[in-house]
Amino acid sequence: MGRGPLHGLKVVEFAGIGPTPYCGMLLADLGAERIRIDRPALGRSDDDWTRFANGTSLLHRGSRSICLDLKSAQGIQVVQRLVANADILLEGFRPGVMEKLGLGPSDLHALNEQLIYARMTGWGQTGSRAKTAGHDINYLAVSGALHLIGRRGQAPVAPPAVFGDFAAGGSLMAFGIMCAVWEASRSGVGQVVDGSVLDGAALATVAIKSLLGVGFWKDQTGENLIDSGSYFYDVFECADGRFISVGALEPQFYSELLEKLGVDALDSEGRFDPAEWPKRKAVLATVFRSRPRDAWAALLENSDACVAPVLSLAEAPSYSHNASRGTFFERDGRWEVAPAPRFSRTSASVPGRPAIPGEDSHALLVEQDTQPAKQRLYAKVGLSFV
Repeated sequence: MGRGPLHGLKVVEFAGIGPTPYCGMLLADLGAERIRIDRPALGRSDDDWTRFANGTSLLHRGSRSICLDLKSAQGIQVVQRLVANADILLEGFRPGVMEKLGLGPSDLHALNEQLIYARMTGWGQTGSRAKTAGHDINYLAVSGALHLIGRRGQAPVAPPAVFGDFAAGGSLMAFGIMCAVWEASRSGVGQVVDGSVLDGAALATVAIKSLLGVGFWKDQTGENLIDSGSYFYDVFECADGRFISVGALEPQFYSELLEKLGVDALDSEGRFDPAEWPKRKAVLATVFRSRPRDAWAALLENSDACVAPVLSLAEAPSYSHNASRGTFFERDGRWEVAPAPRFSRTSASVPGRPAIPGEDSHALLVEQDTQPAKQRLYAKVGLSFV
């Protein structure tokens, strides 16, 4: 294993929840040095949930942790010293919090003009709700994305945060950061990256919005081709109460599905007529209820019928394709997801374990104090050492 394509990048991250640590994890997984700034109370907390959410969660793998009191002048000065030689600062506070601490973009760009200052929030840095609280479900709701998730005649389904905070928020922020790094490599000047879960969720709906605009999509949940409306793109219950997914959109895949299932009653004529979907879905539902999930999976595994079993989180690592590709790896008795994407020359190593809040405080302070080149830089901008 290699050091990853981002080896040499230094990220200073203010500890948080949701999309911020996920973004930091993505960068660290691919080789970036990740220094997490935790609050002192976390290092002393006996609350297992607090320690997990803010420190030992897998979201914090590949990081080192230093505990700093940001209400003290000494704590602020250590942050300045860390950032003066960093490439990226990543924070997820509400707008204005970092400015009140004296750590806003203008403050830190005065120390490091090439710094990429990444601000990850739910609503974004601007807009009428920018300073109000919110969570994944709220951002999905106003983006239009939540309206897409559900079945006909039922309420939208509240999905877990993997769709908003992580896919729409943290992933897009990581992309934005690397865009800014690329630009700074040419201009020599950093900038602020304003990332929001709302923006990412709205952006993810662009293909559906384009279909809506030309009349190929109904603005109603569960009545469309790929939102559980059709009978050949849905999830079906099997004989054992588990589920199988079907996505046989293209005609050749649909034909293979019918052949494998031994169903002759669902010919291609009228396949795209929504009036036909309910009765045809009932036919497929009856067929799939005749066998257990794994029996269907075995029958359809190596076909182009576009069928796959719906696996639980515990089941996913042992699935044949996941195992052969190495999508997951085991450490300390639990499964973790391997870094992605893959690279042909600069593959990433197994990420380091999540740091306990504050466990690297001493080492990081010593490192800052024993690098003459940095000391000259700090003296130039008027910083001292403690």
